[in-house]
Amino acid sequence: MQLILRVISLLQLIAIIVAVKVSPLPAPRNITWGTDGPIQINVPSLTIQLNQDNNLLSDAFVRIKGSIESLKWYPAATEGPMSSMQPFPTATNLKKRFDKRYSGISTIEINVDDFDAALQLGVNETYTIDVTPSGISVNAATIWGALHSLTTLQQMIIYDNNNYIIEDSVSIWDAPLFPHRGLLIDTGRNFISVAKIQEQIDIMSLSKLNSLHIHFEDTSSWPLYLETYPELTNDAYSAREIYQTSDIVNLIIYAQNRGVRIIPEIDAPAHARAGWQQIDPALIACGESWWSNDVYSLATSLEPPPGQLDVLYPKTYEVLDNIYQELGTLFPDNVFHIGGDEIFGGCYNFSSTVQAWLAANTSRTYTDLAQVYLDQAIPIYLQKQGRKLIMWEDMVLNGNTVPKDSVILQSWNGAQYVPELVEKGYDVIVSSADHFYLDCGYGGWITNDPRYLDIDANEAFNNGNGGSWCNPYKTWQRIYDYDFTANLTDEQAQHVLGAEVALWSEQVDSAVVTQKIWPRAAALAESTWSGNRDPTTGYLRTTDLTQRILNFREYLVALGYPASPLVPKYCYVNPHACDFYKNQTILDEFGLHQT
Repeated sequence: MQLILRVISLLQLIAIIVAVKVSPLPAPRNITWGTDGPIQINVPSLTIQLNQDNNLLSDAFVRIKGSIESLKWYPAATEGPMSSMQPFPTATNLKKRFDKRYSGISTIEINVDDFDAALQLGVNETYTIDVTPSGISVNAATIWGALHSLTTLQQMIIYDNNNYIIEDSVSIWDAPLFPHRGLLIDTGRNFISVAKIQEQIDIMSLSKLNSLHIHFEDTSSWPLYLETYPELTNDAYSAREIYQTSDIVNLIIYAQNRGVRIIPEIDAPAHARAGWQQIDPALIACGESWWSNDVYSLATSLEPPPGQLDVLYPKTYEVLDNIYQELGTLFPDNVFHIGGDEIFGGCYNFSSTVQAWLAANTSRTYTDLAQVYLDQAIPIYLQKQGRKLIMWEDMVLNGNTVPKDSVILQSWNGAQYVPELVEKGYDVIVSSADHFYLDCGYGGWITNDPRYLDIDANEAFNNGNGGSWCNPYKTWQRIYDYDFTANLTDEQAQHVLGAEVALWSEQVDSAVVTQKIWPRAAALAESTWSGNRDPTTGYLRTTDLTQRILNFREYLVALGYPASPLVPKYCYVNPHACDFYKNQTILDEFGLHQT
């Protein structure tokens, strides 16, 4: 009998430990809860004690403390549903557990090893947190790790029974699996306001995404003001839709203060028309053509409006040089994105220089033409010492040669290409459109499209991709469950620097940008930070993420961010009641585990 009682007591203790409700997103690499009971935090009088003065951390603490104090956050989406939903513990009201109080913690002690490490690709972001009844201590390799520790604590401090608390003593060791954890936004098709870009940075910081890739311009518009060529913004949509130099400087500072790098992209040689044509119309091939000619074999572009740099026009490289000289002084990140995707051969039917070049040697191909561009442009892009480049993978997949030591390839065409690129020795950022394109699944945006007519000939179209080339919509589960280093050797996997979700803006502007990104991007934030699999069993932990991401969405809304709902409210107040299978280990039965 005593043995049975001991077992019951042990099970009760385990249930209490497991039933801790506030699990931050992304999940830490290692988190161990204690059994001391709820620990009171004196938030109104809370301060930090640094081993060296640092304005960035001090300001971040004030900002985060303000959010905690004003929100008085209590999570709605907590773990532990109905008793029928085992193995998760039975539901308990958190208030019933908060019967053990301490005098309260008023100081967070933070020790940073290196205050001078710059926010660049590969910076050490490791940190530890120890919360005990006597205090909170943080140790971090750099200020960027310390910043992450504060956003973790921000999610763990809740307001219950008129007290700010952390549910129990806890020890955390945390560090990212991947150095590049990114989000792409496109400001060329539709303008995104500075305020809305800042909003993305705020949420990125909270979820530990650290790289904001901005596709600044496209054939449609050029909103980025440059002193070298002020006429570029003649092709902005309006005088109100321009990023002035002061906007960019302030945006970079804003992002850096939140641990987020800004990586600029000026796409070339394709996706080029707006802005460039204001400098010299001869820079652009096919810019005045009809984009599709109603016959694909005569098309000049994949979408309107058309335009590509004439890579045989000598002034092209002079302009590139001048633009990148200024970008190099404006953006401090050592990594620049130079585009390089979707060169469309039909566009060069409108370039007399290219046609003459091809005619002079009939064995030449458009791949040879792309190599001419690369051989002249790459040295221009790399002229700043220490700079690395990101390129879309297209030209390498087409057989072109780019330097492996200085160029990172961003892979978007499909998951099957990642093994090919790393086998060739390239470092890779994964942005597979099959998994990570957030703009997919909203239907077509080309107007006057007869394929939507309700006739038999359109049946396959309307029951297929429906005008969205990358259909279907990418759910948070589709994003999270993608193992983007699958089938790679350990050596090959070392070449994968991380992953990036992308939101192209044909159907996005400032009014909807946040709800189209969040909270879905939080699934990538976790998979790139601590992985999508249980570190002990190797099994997918999608079921475990469910309440975490639902709770994260509610937290974003409480902060005032218009993140999209993922489920009916019933599902997050009744955890796991909306799971597809009652069996919580069903993913294991599908063989989705490490071997």
